[in-house]
Amino acid sequence: MSAEAAAPLIARFRGRLGGFELDAGFEAPMRGVIALFGPSGCGKTTVLRCIAGLQRLPEGHLSIGGEIWQDGRAFRPSHQRSVGYVFQEASLFAHLSVRRNLLYGQRRALRRGACEAIRFDELVALLGIEPLLERSPLRLSGGERQRVAVGRALLSQPRLLLMD
Repeated sequence: MSAEAAAPLIARFRGRLGGFELDAGFEAPMRGVIALFGPSGCGKTTVLRCIAGLQRLPEGHLSIGGEIWQDGRAFRPSHQRSVGYVFQEASLFAHLSVRRNLLYGQRRALRRGACEAIRFDELVALLGIEPLLERSPLRLSGGERQRVAVGRALLSQPRLLLMD
């Protein structure tokens, strides 16, 4: 087992956002699937946004596989985190075809030096979206949009995949 696989994800976020107060923390292995669950409004999305670097709470700590992404002194911005994020509502670029939406994340990852562990053709086949590649996202069903959003997140070659 590699040192990264042995070092866990450690998250601790505490702070106030408007009228909402979050106090959450957990430790999880860097392998497998981890689920956050709870009632509506308890902070699940806020925790994911903090992990992704989209939200910053003053009392936050995040280490991924032994690498500090956030603590009292340091904060790695979202564009420097190797995270794929699938939002509750598939946030696809309406002006790009399905193919170009998928390639957007892949090109960005390859430019930053990521290895291509997840390949375009294999992912398209796995998700069953080949017939959709030339369509506009505006002409997709909700389920089709979600599959494309999952595909785009995976093609960004993330170290961590967050799905809200």
